[in-house]
Amino acid sequence: MPYLFATDNEQQEMLNAIGVRDIDDLFAMIPDEIRLKRELELPDPLTEIELDARLRKTLANDAASAQRICFQGGGAYDHFIPATVDEICARGEYYTAYTPYQAEASQGTLQAFFEFQSMMTEISGLDVANASLYEGASATAEAIIMAMRATRRSGKVVIAGTLHPEYRQTVKTYLHRLNCEIIETAQVDGVADWQQAAHLIDKNTAAVVVQHPNFYGLLEDAPRVVELAHQAGALAIEVFDPISTGVLKRPGDYGFDIAVAEGQSLGTPLQFGGPYLGILAARKKYVRSIPGRLIGETTDRNGKRAFVLNLQTREQHIRRDKATSNICTNQGLLALRALIYLAQLGPQGLREVGELCCLKAHYAADQLTEKNVGRVAFPHPFFKEFVLTPDAPVGEVIEKAKRAGFNIGPALDRFETVSGQSNSLLIAVTEKRTREEIDQLVDALTT
Repeated sequence: MPYLFATDNEQQEMLNAIGVRDIDDLFAMIPDEIRLKRELELPDPLTEIELDARLRKTLANDAASAQRICFQGGGAYDHFIPATVDEICARGEYYTAYTPYQAEASQGTLQAFFEFQSMMTEISGLDVANASLYEGASATAEAIIMAMRATRRSGKVVIAGTLHPEYRQTVKTYLHRLNCEIIETAQVDGVADWQQAAHLIDKNTAAVVVQHPNFYGLLEDAPRVVELAHQAGALAIEVFDPISTGVLKRPGDYGFDIAVAEGQSLGTPLQFGGPYLGILAARKKYVRSIPGRLIGETTDRNGKRAFVLNLQTREQHIRRDKATSNICTNQGLLALRALIYLAQLGPQGLREVGELCCLKAHYAADQLTEKNVGRVAFPHPFFKEFVLTPDAPVGEVIEKAKRAGFNIGPALDRFETVSGQSNSLLIAVTEKRTREEIDQLVDALTT
């Protein structure tokens, strides 16, 4: 239920503009006998996230019509979105996902993209970011092709076996006709086995790719990946969760050359799988190999700040054999949402969201284990989601949760490339989930 409020200073500015001293003067024309003189019997103040949840619960006519509670993970997450994101993005001039062909005539749009790029470099710890891609899976494939251009190698790519299975499928589709060998590492207890994979990385390797936190929510040995890649002259690519940068090191801090992410968690709601937002950032020396668009800042002939479309390296703009990609749109509206979301949070807010996700996920894991619903499948640290191996058949557990009003999963057996987890599922816990909701889920699965 989005809304905007006025601060005390803003209220006083409006009162001054119309020439009245205070609210009482404003309503002086209303007779005293019909003016409300008593204090309203309102409950204690709530945060926006608490108020939103309270109103949704109150407006539900019955349990069947109440909004379902989401504990689903696997790449798209139910994070809280401040009302200001919808309010600002609802402005008509922002409703486009396309970079204008006559770009410099649209200074407002270019500035929004420039600020988005700046924000992405902040959360990735890298030098430059493009003006967004389609979504996380294709962004990963684009990053690999970018690494091939930068290293002038195309013989081999080494990918962590714990990378999202759908991302791996997308990469294979992109590289299918490029005669590139794609090698997936083995995994041990839910993390990639880099000790075993070390000999696979050689002078023919263009890129080494790891997801951190990985598909199972676990933390990988990111420094080791960077070390192995750079020893062989390959580029190190990290697929990261933007929310995790509030509590974990950024990709650039580890030494990665390219970082990609799914930006859905930054102000985009769950909406049947898309449209979502692809993020790509890299070190400055690889800027000429970057796909998509790059917005730059300059000055016009009058010395005023101006924005330009510096790079637009797709086949519609330059000769096809020189294009770095055939990306057509830049998901501008969703990039704008991410920009507004991060601007609302700021560094401290992002840290708090990350901490809440981590703490609540561990609380949920502890409760599910203690109440004998199942066990946490892997012993490694995790961020905001984890793999649960229930004592009962996983399909029955998911259906039981569904009847109680909870969405959990997905079950890992739906992914052909995930092996050894035939009776397990993912559970994700974001900052939106309350202790009461977690306890209700545990109770529903124990009855």
